[in-house]
Amino acid sequence: MQLPDFWNDHVKAGEWSKELNDLKQELEFWQNIDSQLAGYLALNDEELEAKAGEVHKFEKEFKTAFVKIFLSGRYDRDSALLYVFSGAGGVDAQDWASMLWRMYQRYTERIGWGWTVLDQSLGEQGGIKSAVAEVRGRYAYGYLRGESGVHRLVRMSPFNAKGLRHTSFALVDVLPEIEDAKLEIKDSDIKMEAFRSSGPGGQNVNKVSTAVRIVHVPTGITIAVQSERSQAQNREKAVAILKSKLVKMMEEAKVQELSQLSTSNEPGSIEWGSQVRSYVLNPYKLVKDHRTDVESSQPEKVLGGELDEFIEKEITDLK
Repeated sequence: MQLPDFWNDHVKAGEWSKELNDLKQELEFWQNIDSQLAGYLALNDEELEAKAGEVHKFEKEFKTAFVKIFLSGRYDRDSALLYVFSGAGGVDAQDWASMLWRMYQRYTERIGWGWTVLDQSLGEQGGIKSAVAEVRGRYAYGYLRGESGVHRLVRMSPFNAKGLRHTSFALVDVLPEIEDAKLEIKDSDIKMEAFRSSGPGGQNVNKVSTAVRIVHVPTGITIAVQSERSQAQNREKAVAILKSKLVKMMEEAKVQELSQLSTSNEPGSIEWGSQVRSYVLNPYKLVKDHRTDVESSQPEKVLGGELDEFIEKEITDLK
């Protein structure tokens, strides 16, 4: 931060400043934990009751700090790319995908992370077919990676005239945003086309074709980005996302190769319909994670972004 050109890039400098502040807070918490704890243990019941709010805040800070101990993976401290795809089921599935989309947006806003919509394909009657957002913040990938998988919704369909109960599926995928990936991609391996950024109903937001769609010829991976103001910026962002996907593919290939050498371990696979979490709104109300058994009888709060209990349990149980 002492370098003379540090503030030339205000966005990046702001992110580094926030990271420094977060690190200072983490360090300060662990340096002071003994004295804080000793002080609370010395209080009698009446004094503890008077400081109940302060003690609750300390417990919450400790839980947050404890969870971060488990976030030691290679990309856990990085920002994330969060994808949501609607499953089979037409409008119901697309509406469910949009509900998940809003849930994660509200969660990231509560945490204080940045949320930027990079691309989304809207349904003809509402909802989304697919969407990807950039979630910028320290530990964003570490916290969100466990959300990857199939999410199931059971409810009375608002799109069915008979009011029948309907089951919808949506797929969530989370990648680390690897900006400095040591990966060279040849220009000849990329096909690019530009198009106009659009909003709901197909209304043209821009009069010029600034949005970008690239195709990685060797793998067939397609990336679309329309969040930036210029075509060059959107292309740069699309290539960065492509690198993240390619790095993940290579790492998964390594894991698969190693697993074939072991007779005691067989890698699991996420299949469509093998849900990681169910959200039941009818005939009863229940959200249940099928990996950690965490449950909530208040799906409205969960869908409103209160995912802390689910995500923290994922991190401590599944890491």
